[in-house]
Amino acid sequence: MQRFLLVLISLTSVLFLCFSCTKDKIDIDEDRMLFEGVMASGFQYYQNGNKLPGAAPSPHGNFRLRFNEIAATVLDSSGELTGGTEFPQGSIIVKEVYSGNNLDVYAVIKKESSNTAAAKGWIWAELNPDGTTHYSAGNKGQGCTGCHSGAPNRDFTRTFDLH
Repeated sequence: MQRFLLVLISLTSVLFLCFSCTKDKIDIDEDRMLFEGVMASGFQYYQNGNKLPGAAPSPHGNFRLRFNEIAATVLDSSGELTGGTEFPQGSIIVKEVYSGNNLDVYAVIKKESSNTAAAKGWIWAELNPDGTTHYSAGNKGQGCTGCHSGAPNRDFTRTFDLH
């Protein structure tokens, strides 16, 4: 009986370690893929790439905002998302957050509803300029979605109503 319990405990431990390692690898892979998306070409800057001040209650500070080609397809002539419109799947929005003239972090969301890391249809992450993770996609937007769900809600983006 003791041998059976020892084997059971050992197997349970091994399975737990395997699944937790797999989850960590998925999170790291997701963060790496988001960074590759951030570094890709073909982005359109919001308001001509001007640095915008962080508006309360945003925790991000001064920033520049850009949209990949997929996201840009639904922006109106002023470069904004009209109320009631949603970004298509595959949209990537990157907020380049600055301290003075120094780029501190990329706050990035990617519209991918079917992804297990998604919350509210988006994958949420913050990535350092060197590609390391500041806030992992594996957190599923905890700490992000609350503010981004506020009214008015333009597909969980806030910039259009604050700037």
